[in-house]
Order: sequence, then structure tokens, then C-alpha cells
Amino acid sequence: MNWDIAEGNWKQFKGKVKTQWGKLTDDQLDIIAGKRQELAGKIQETYGISRDEAEQQIKDFEEHNKD
Repeated sequence: MNWDIAEGNWKQFKGKVKTQWGKLTDDQLDIIAGKRQELAGKIQETYGISRDEAEQQIKDFEEHNKD
């Protein structure tokens, strides 16, 4: 998965992110705007998990969304 592409197509891509991390609000998704580090931080903050766990979840998400 290429985050440059995700960032460029964020409006279309954020639906997949919302499906994976349903607690993230539309406002948070707008702030993230396709930036991987922002996504990790918001997942960590919203779900109360460690940075390492958030990164692992993103890696798993990337594996399932390679297209």
C-alpha cells in the first residue's frame, strides 16, 4: 500500500479506514487526511492502545488493502 496514493485519494480511501476503525470520527479523518503518522496517533488516542499496537494494526490493514 502506498500512502502517497492514499493521501491523494483520501476522500475515497477514508471509507475503508472508517470501516476498520469505526470509533474515528469524520472530523478526525479529515485531520488525518491520509497521513500515516496522524492515523497512528488518532488510533492510539481513540482506542487507548500503545503506539506499537497502533502501528501493528496499520500494518495489518495495509496487508489487507494492497490494491
